[in-house]
Amino acid sequence: MNEVVKTLRKIEQNYKLFQQQQFTFIRALERTREEAHDLIRPVSSIVQVQCYKDHHCFNSTDRRILNMFVSICNDLRSLCHKMETVHPGDSVTNGLLEKCKVLLNDSNDLSAIRATYPHGVVNYLSLEEARHRYGGVVSLLPIVIDHMREWV
Repeated sequence: MNEVVKTLRKIEQNYKLFQQQQFTFIRALERTREEAHDLIRPVSSIVQVQCYKDHHCFNSTDRRILNMFVSICNDLRSLCHKMETVHPGDSVTNGLLEKCKVLLNDSNDLSAIRATYPHGVVNYLSLEEARHRYGGVVSLLPIVIDHMREWV
C-alpha cells in the first residue's frame, strides 16, 4: 500500500509540472491539429493526442509536452492495475477504479467531461476552447487523480 501512495505522489508531482505548462500543452495541440488539418473536431481521446504527437508534431517543445501528457496517462493506468492487485477493495473503491479505467481508456471520448472546483484547468481556457476543443482533455488528469486520492 505504501508503494501505491508513493507512486501516486510521484504522479501528482509530474502533474503539477504539467499543469504549470498548460498553455504550452494547448498551443502544442493547436499546432499539431493545424498540421493534421483537423481543426473542426475536438480533441477527445488519449489516442488522438498520441497520434498528433507521433504523426504531426515537428517541434521539440510540443513533442515534449504532448509526451508528458501521454506519459502521465500511462503512469495512472499502471497505478490502476497496481491498486487492483494490492487491495481487492469494496464496492466503493472498485467503483472508483472502474471510473479511472474507463477514463484512461485510450479511445474513451473525453469531450463531455469537465473538471470542477477546486480545479481551475478549464477556467484558463477561452470560452471556445473550454466548450468545444480542449475542455475534456485538460480535465482528464485532475479528475482521475482525485478518484485515486479518494481510493487511497
